Formats: sequence, structure tokens, C-alpha cells
Amino acid sequence: MKDNFAHRAAEWDSPEKTKMTEIFVAEMLRHIDPQPHWKALEIGAGTGLVGLQIADKVGHIVFEDTSAAMLDVLKQKMDEDSNSETLHGEVYDYQQQDIDLAFACMALHHVPDIEKTLHHLAGITNAGATVVIGDLRLEDGSFHRFEPIPHQGFDTDILTEQFREAGFEVQTAHTYHVLSRERVEGVITDFEQFILVAKKR
Repeated sequence: MKDNFAHRAAEWDSPEKTKMTEIFVAEMLRHIDPQPHWKALEIGAGTGLVGLQIADKVGHIVFEDTSAAMLDVLKQKMDEDSNSETLHGEVYDYQQQDIDLAFACMALHHVPDIEKTLHHLAGITNAGATVVIGDLRLEDGSFHRFEPIPHQGFDTDILTEQFREAGFEVQTAHTYHVLSRERVEGVITDFEQFILVAKKR
């Protein structure tokens, strides 16, 4: 498995990314109430910027990522007696049906097959489980200017329907933040971030 983030892992935790994840977590916690008996799964966890913020609110958390280098950075942050574990691989490598909360922040646009992923989530989550996605609304490709990625953001109406077909009921899908970035020199572009919260039927 090629590690596309190996050269970036050590410098990943920038102030900008930290702030972005704090905004996402604050919005997520407006819509969910994590319980101490829950088992959580973070998809595309990277260095744990999101999941570590809620680790003390759940019973156990699994950090999944395809980048071993990113997970190595995460492991350095984890206590020896942590309620957390890492999974190096795809989300499909998680096979137990025991997840109460699954979430991903700015990771879903890196996942090639959305429908396959959502059906897999339906298979590994408990009844009534919650899935929270934070990602980009449709954009012109400039967010990842020089990187070939599967999705240039998402149409939340289409994504909502894909969740429904996988066995989830979407409770909300709305814009919660705008990222302003200079992707082209001298040009500031705004990228809308949405949050989608769904419950397994």
C-alpha cells in the first residue's frame, strides 16, 4: 500500500489544520452526545487531530488510516493506557459489527467508492449508530490542484441519497465553515465545508 502522506506526516499538525478540526468537532458535538460506553471509529484519522478531541467522551476509539507514517505520529500522542487503537489499512479492513459512532473529517473525498464504503459502514455499525461526515461541497478541483483525488467535493443531495440507500437516515447536511485558501498565487478561493449527520435505521 503506497503511503501518499509519508513525506507530509511530520509536519501535518499545522495551526490551520488544528483550528479546522476544532471547528468540525465543535459542530459535531452540537448534533451528537457521545456516551462513555460507545465504540467509535475515525475514518482517515491521520494524526488524530479530530479523534483525540473526543477520545475521553467514548469508551473506545479506533483510528483508521492508510498512511502508516500518519499513524506513527498519532501513536506518539497516545498514552500507554489509552482507550484507543490504530488500524493501518482501509476502512473495509475493520470487520466487527460493534461501532456506535463513525466519523471522518476531510477524508471522504479521498475514498474512491462511496457507495461501497457506506454499505460497509452499515455492516460494522450497531443499530441506531451515528455517522458524521465533514467534507467539501462540490468545487472546481483547485483544492487539490496537483493531486489526483477521487472526488472534487460532494453534492450533499446525492450523498444523502447514497446514505439512505445504504440504510441510514440523514438528520442534517449543512454548511458549517468556509475555508479560504490561496491555491493560485494572488487568488483567494473559498471552499465550503459541510457536515452530514446520519443515523443507522
